[in-house]
Amino acid sequence: MAAAAWQLTGEGLLDPEVRVVEIVPEFMSESASPGRESVTVEQLMTHTAGFPHAPMGPPEWRTREGRVARFSQWRFNWEPGTRFEYHPTTAHWVLAEVLERVSGLDYRDLVRQRIALPLDLPRLRVGLPGGGTGGDGEKAVVAELERRGEPCSSDELMAVFGVPELPVTEVTDEALMRFNEAPYRELGVPGGGGIMTAADLALFYQALLHNPGGLWDPGVLADGTGRVRTTLPDPLLRVPSLRTLGIVVAGEDGKSSIRGFGKTVSPRAFGHGGAGGQIGWADPATGVSVAYCTNGLDANQVRQARRGVAISSLAGVCASR
Repeated sequence: MAAAAWQLTGEGLLDPEVRVVEIVPEFMSESASPGRESVTVEQLMTHTAGFPHAPMGPPEWRTREGRVARFSQWRFNWEPGTRFEYHPTTAHWVLAEVLERVSGLDYRDLVRQRIALPLDLPRLRVGLPGGGTGGDGEKAVVAELERRGEPCSSDELMAVFGVPELPVTEVTDEALMRFNEAPYRELGVPGGGGIMTAADLALFYQALLHNPGGLWDPGVLADGTGRVRTTLPDPLLRVPSLRTLGIVVAGEDGKSSIRGFGKTVSPRAFGHGGAGGQIGWADPATGVSVAYCTNGLDANQVRQARRGVAISSLAGVCASR
């Protein structure tokens, strides 16, 4: 979704500083929440917009009308721009609506026509027609998500994260398991409904390194993959968030492993992890791009985190000499 936004920005169709209500006037219109006029596209993309816990799910999010109606009722969890907290689906849904109105394309078609197909990555999908069942003539093999292992103890969590239990968000195992259902796959939830192989994801990150065919304006791409726009602290990881327009930068503070990049990357590495231990990043210093995708949802959050650090740390030293 961020990569699509960068394209439109480079074409002069989208300004990150524009206020959301200028493009989506329905945003919080019914609730008339104070501050609704101040939320910008940049805040959506840096997760500083102030509504990470705004309610929406099925059946509302299955139609554009339902989503927009829900947008209008939302209220802020905190003042926009004052805090960082990852908005698992809410900011992405509003961004998707912004992109649709600016481009004139369904957000799923936008990603496919503007990014996946030009990069010769036809299996990279946001929204899989028919949910991969073949009902529309397009058949796909999608690995079913499965729960694995047992939860870690409160002592383990305290030792690693400094808390006896992790906060409950909308990203629960139960919510993730719903992505085994065809309607969820077909919908393409923009905050986490992408379907692809690890190879597709790694090649996508190679494209962000090399910009084949000038798919993005070079200045906008450099900004999106390298310019940190917020250093507000991550309330879960307890480190500066180091967010660009849509992704995370490893940083120079020695905390790259906490941000999902392992311990061996350069400060310029950029990317974004995913729910259930998914990994995706690229390092401009070495030319390495890495993707790890798993359909096994590890209930042990400590083990999952350590696995990700180990994989990324090993991958970070794989550049040819």
